[in-house]
Amino acid sequence: MSDKHLPKHAAGEPGPEAQSASPVEDRTAAVVSVDTAGGAMEPSAVPATAQSGQLPGGPDTVLRRIFTGSGMVSVLAVLLALIFGGLLIASTDKQVATTSTYLFARPTDFLSAVWNAATRSYVALFQGSVFNPRGNSVAAQFAPFMETLTIATPLITAGLGVALAFRAGLFNIGAQGQIIVAGILAAWVGFALHLPLGLHLLLVLLAGIIGGALWGGLVGVLKARTGAHEVILTIMFNYIALYFLRYLLNTQAFQRPGETNPISPILDPSAVYPQIFGTQYRLHLGFLLAIAATVLVWWLLNRSTVGFEFRAVGANPKAAQTAGINVSRSTILVMAIAGGLAGMSGVAQVAGTEKVLTDGVAATYGFDAITVALLGRSTPWGTFAAALLFGAFRAGAVQMQIQTGTPIDIVLVVQSLIVLFIAAPPLVRAVFGLNPRRRKQARTAKPRKAATTGGAA
Repeated sequence: MSDKHLPKHAAGEPGPEAQSASPVEDRTAAVVSVDTAGGAMEPSAVPATAQSGQLPGGPDTVLRRIFTGSGMVSVLAVLLALIFGGLLIASTDKQVATTSTYLFARPTDFLSAVWNAATRSYVALFQGSVFNPRGNSVAAQFAPFMETLTIATPLITAGLGVALAFRAGLFNIGAQGQIIVAGILAAWVGFALHLPLGLHLLLVLLAGIIGGALWGGLVGVLKARTGAHEVILTIMFNYIALYFLRYLLNTQAFQRPGETNPISPILDPSAVYPQIFGTQYRLHLGFLLAIAATVLVWWLLNRSTVGFEFRAVGANPKAAQTAGINVSRSTILVMAIAGGLAGMSGVAQVAGTEKVLTDGVAATYGFDAITVALLGRSTPWGTFAAALLFGAFRAGAVQMQIQTGTPIDIVLVVQSLIVLFIAAPPLVRAVFGLNPRRRKQARTAKPRKAATTGGAA
């Protein structure tokens, strides 16, 4: 019998069963690729249907993911850093030193002194960053929280730029330079051009975003075309941007008339961000734009085709290229978007808080953004929360030093410890007795049993 008399599936063509199964296989492969596109975990043994539906033992809620996933490790890393920071604070306290001389005679005095030293400093940190009950008015009581949001604003957008590059498998260490270049262009548009209200601010914002995007996109072009490593490129670009800024601030075009210090003219009132709650707080429109940027990045990564390509390239560039994704285009595009996000931080500095351009326009926001992105696990809302935490540290450090005499450098130590523990999840799990292998076995047991029962049926 010739092939033409056979059924199509017998002649080598897929039959009804194979045709009906192929969409399921495609959906399964798509789900697995989405689950592993961020590169944070390896493909799981759990069937894709179980991963995309409900976790065994309960619904797949946000709270459950926090307390069973890597988010909990981040929370515990912060807690562990605060504990070690408290011990460091206690080691420099005079009362602790005094009670340590008769430690074995009355150990409770020593433990009480340690507790009081740590809690007193952290209470002052809280009062300086969240809520000060000793304020003479409601506005004064919430002033620390508003200051935290103000300081966190450039951290949010710069952290988003670093996190987005991380998700695409790129190490954007150049947020510092991108902030500087954005600040240069935004400031020049702000003090050199004199335009109507609204239009002027819009051009300042666009100039900053375009400046950061060009500075980041240039790194992407060099990475895609020549294969140069983005870490080396971004570090070098940071120095180029910094020294270029210092040069410009000593030129007639950027130096304030009558000044010998490297400082630019003040931006026009039409070129600065309006303050959200009036002149009593420094919080400005940039914070609302940072929230909008967080939503945009979340949508880009989780709801757009371009974001899927970014995550696929981050998971496996060779596999992504085999699947038809233009890896070079994705590299250039993600670095340009990351630079634009960091550029928003530069605009927030010159048009929001400082209203002038100096050689310290970027401060350490570009480098702190790396820590923020790591703490936020390179997710948009995790980065947003991490930026708020670091903003609170910065805002409360001054008050902590004033009230208790604790050096501000303690906050830097705590931030460094957070980075250390974030980089060592097994250490955090060991300290708090977490066993991810046992939890993984509990998750996989029930789906496998159900699959076996279905196969028998």
